[in-house]
Amino acid sequence: MHVLETKDLTLSYGGSIIIDELELTIPKGKITVLIGGNGCGKSTLLRSLARLLKPASGKVFLNGNAIESQSTKEVAKQLAILPQGPTAPEGLTVLQLVKQGRYPYQTWLKQWSEKDEESVRRALEATAMTDLADRLLESLSGGQRQRAWIAMTLAQDTDIILLDEPTTYLDMTHQIEILDLLFELNKNDQRTIVMVLHDLNLACRYAHHIIAVHDRKVYDQGKPEEIVNKELVRNVFRLECEVLSDPISGTPLCIPYGKGRHL
Repeated sequence: MHVLETKDLTLSYGGSIIIDELELTIPKGKITVLIGGNGCGKSTLLRSLARLLKPASGKVFLNGNAIESQSTKEVAKQLAILPQGPTAPEGLTVLQLVKQGRYPYQTWLKQWSEKDEESVRRALEATAMTDLADRLLESLSGGQRQRAWIAMTLAQDTDIILLDEPTTYLDMTHQIEILDLLFELNKNDQRTIVMVLHDLNLACRYAHHIIAVHDRKVYDQGKPEEIVNKELVRNVFRLECEVLSDPISGTPLCIPYGKGRHL
């Protein structure tokens, strides 16, 4: 079953076509990672899946229904998106940020409820941010801030979470910390997670399903161990490499050629 699909999706930016008549399916309850070279349209595609970008033509379907036919709040109750490098006003605490995830459920007649309070509490616990709830966002480390933003998306209580390069600007330790968190959310809650990653080896290790975007189309998609090979890396990334088996996970491990030190 697919929770997100595109039919003949064409996306343009500044008069140039970025994605051309794309046919795409996102499997339910899996971690899907979009990979591809810089400027190939991964982030643009992710934004269109969340209805943040209007297609030039074609459609996006969310849980079987055309996404443009659904209200903003209807979409926000099914799907949460964390863009790259999100910003918040100065002086905002972690708790105040996470509470914003409950906005889709607020109306003039239905204000803050016990359900909202419980959702915020669970989001803080899941991201190990409970003890930092009263801290200002600007006082946190990069990894802690990213966990706070993820907590906000969790508070939305959606089955689908989209993330645009959630490990950008993080050191190795915090990259693994964030990806482990997302892996556990998928494993324990069966949430459908779609993210853009630049690190091909991490994408292979954490993804159930990889979609390689190239030349405005889907070059290939499937399980990492079935599609990631020397030919894909050469054609999608313009890089010569060896692809071995990761000694820890058994997933594809890309070893690029270069001019560094050699044995």
